[in-house]
Amino acid sequence: MKQSTACWRSHGLVQGQFSTMRHVILDTETTGLEVSQGHRIIEIGCVEMLHRRTTDRTFHRFVNPGREIDEAALEIHGITQEFLADKPVFPKIVDELLEFIRDAELVIHNAAFDIEFINAELSLAGHEVTEIRECCSVTDTLELARKMHPGQKNSLDALCKRYEISNPVRELHGALLDAQILAEVYLAMTGGQSALSLGADSEQRARQELAARQARKSRTAFRVIEAREDELAAHEAFLDKIAKESDSGCVWRKDTGQ
Repeated sequence: MKQSTACWRSHGLVQGQFSTMRHVILDTETTGLEVSQGHRIIEIGCVEMLHRRTTDRTFHRFVNPGREIDEAALEIHGITQEFLADKPVFPKIVDELLEFIRDAELVIHNAAFDIEFINAELSLAGHEVTEIRECCSVTDTLELARKMHPGQKNSLDALCKRYEISNPVRELHGALLDAQILAEVYLAMTGGQSALSLGADSEQRARQELAARQARKSRTAFRVIEAREDELAAHEAFLDKIAKESDSGCVWRKDTGQ
């Protein structure tokens, strides 16, 4: 694989190393589902996270794809060709994008889809970076969710419901909105704010923390058992005996003023 120097010019990082403290949550919208059919990216949304806390830095661009948008895709995101007519083409925004994500750990839901489209756009733009993993590592939350919740639905909406994350009912998807939602999902999946990375040790801790939270959540309320009449009578009889045999009386029957 060609190793470009474009993504290594800052932070003093060695090739193959990425900052585990900086994450970028990324999502895209496209003209259709298949790169092989010439479909293109039309929206990119990114949210920055430092030390597992989201910052106020985001990257959000609409892109003119130079082609028609499939009706099925239009129903999902509602982005029309008319709206995109005056938007920049991908080569105009690619350097901004690479600058934003450089050296970070990308967090993407169903990463194979977005990475394939981004790499295709890089190739069409004739950019010196031809594989996005030259610039950053990639974590796929869909793969992670399938390992954590095998046999269950693991769409972004399903994960929001599972982790009780606010996900307002929306008719249309948007790249930046979905990236912001995914940021919350990712934190919930990997142990909230307490875990700092997704290494082997921290992933194990995250799983333990999640299991503990789920166990606490599933606990039922304490059962209240009231004394029977015969038990109350026996208790009073025992207090009578204490009062009779003690010079100071029965302290349990005295008013302490509390």
